[in-house]
Amino acid sequence: MPCLFSIATNLISSQLINTLQPLNMATNGLPSMELKGSVSSPLDIPVPRCSLGSSSGLHYGSLINSVSSLAPLAADKPAISPRRAYIAIAVLCYVNLLNYMERYTIAGVLSEIQKFFDISDSTAGLLQTVFICSFLLLAPLFGYLGDRYNRKYIMLCGLSVWLLTAAGSSLVTGSQFWLLVLLRAFVGVGEASYSTVAPTIIGDLFSGGQRSIMICIFYIFIPVGSGLGYITGAGSANLTGDWRWALRITPIMGVVGLILMVFLCPNPPRGAAETHGDGVTGHSSYMEDVKYLLKNKSYVWSSLGVTALAFLTGALAFWLPTFLARAPITQGLRPPCTGDTCNSTDSYIFGAVTVATGILGGALGTTLSRHLRDKFSHADPLICAVGMLGSVPCLFITIFVASSSIPATYVFIFFGELLLSLNWAVLADILLYVVVPTRRATAEALQITVGHLLGDAGSPYLLGVISDAIRSSNPKTHEWNFWSLMYSLLLCPFVGILGGVFFLITTMYITEDRKAVQRLVEEDLRPQQRPTPDSSMELSDKRTV
Repeated sequence: MPCLFSIATNLISSQLINTLQPLNMATNGLPSMELKGSVSSPLDIPVPRCSLGSSSGLHYGSLINSVSSLAPLAADKPAISPRRAYIAIAVLCYVNLLNYMERYTIAGVLSEIQKFFDISDSTAGLLQTVFICSFLLLAPLFGYLGDRYNRKYIMLCGLSVWLLTAAGSSLVTGSQFWLLVLLRAFVGVGEASYSTVAPTIIGDLFSGGQRSIMICIFYIFIPVGSGLGYITGAGSANLTGDWRWALRITPIMGVVGLILMVFLCPNPPRGAAETHGDGVTGHSSYMEDVKYLLKNKSYVWSSLGVTALAFLTGALAFWLPTFLARAPITQGLRPPCTGDTCNSTDSYIFGAVTVATGILGGALGTTLSRHLRDKFSHADPLICAVGMLGSVPCLFITIFVASSSIPATYVFIFFGELLLSLNWAVLADILLYVVVPTRRATAEALQITVGHLLGDAGSPYLLGVISDAIRSSNPKTHEWNFWSLMYSLLLCPFVGILGGVFFLITTMYITEDRKAVQRLVEEDLRPQQRPTPDSSMELSDKRTV
């Protein structure tokens, strides 16, 4: 609408100029002047552009393809109403909750699955690995589409595939483990479409401190959903006596989420929060987007930190419930699992701890970020580094104390997960303010791809392989099942140290990278001066109509 209003204004101005100029010249007794280009015809009047008009590549820090010159009245255009934006956040958070519930439901009933299919630790780890592999392979595709096409439709299509395949995985028989693995791979389609696109929609609905709060709320549902996944998985298996019911809960709830998304989730213009609802569009190629991101040092180093975090949390989330279930057997506090369903107490407790630490850690991380960011421009990656490095001693103590004291183990699990949970919302906020609006979906996708490829795509399987290798050199007793898994988990703290170093390096670049984006956004959002009659006569025909 601002573009149409500006066109009409310029056309009226042109007609007034053409009408009044001969009169003005006659009054002053001056000879007639030949007018150049734009004044000779209304069609040659330059029209303010409402989208990005360059298809050339971007240099790092440039907003040529991200925040274009806006119409003079762009600031008057209302963005999506706050009420509708808050409703959209609620829907997106609900679906995010279901995504992570479904991802870790299997971990809550892993012992039952291993017994049902008679598979080893390494084979069981494949269930998570194939899911993450499909997730990371498809993330770049959805990131490319998310920066160019309707993001709401992309999420709806992906979630539909997720619902069908997640429900189908609950119908496999004991001789069809390969089918369960295949269906788990297809579940990754839905999560890839959602995880790459949803944060960019939030970034276009809110800005500044309000965006940080909304991103925090959205990412709190990662640990909350994970914890509820353990609880609902183990609970439904116990109630029904069949572990396959654990895989049917989230698809049922997902149908509700799909309907809510159809009617309540908008597709805001890209960059709407920064341009008062007007939005921006870009015409760069995918390779230009990738080159831009690779030159963004804050993005690169923080993505490496995300990779270490994904490796650590992926391995712990998948194996800790099983590790905790084996610990009481080693201590003689509980008999080994022999029936169709096993004791799920540890899945309940671990799930509850994950939910609590996710909420507390996410809120604490965002609060620290908001209070420290104005005083220390590098506060965000520093918070992430403290969270990663602080969790390392907690993880070491957790691994070694489990053989002697279960209550003490849960205490250190609580503090370790609390420190790790500081990172989720802060990391998402970092990406949104160091990457230009039209490349955020691509940035999310590449971060997801690298993070999962080198992180939690292989960590559950790798730890399973290490555990099997250690156990094969000793008698296969219940006690050695615990010890072999314990030794394999020792890899996680060392990865945590590496992730902390990556975040410390990010602190060296975050200030300049953020200022570069802010400076260019502010410059491009300044209202353009309308041309005066004298200057408009000299406008070249080469201007865009």
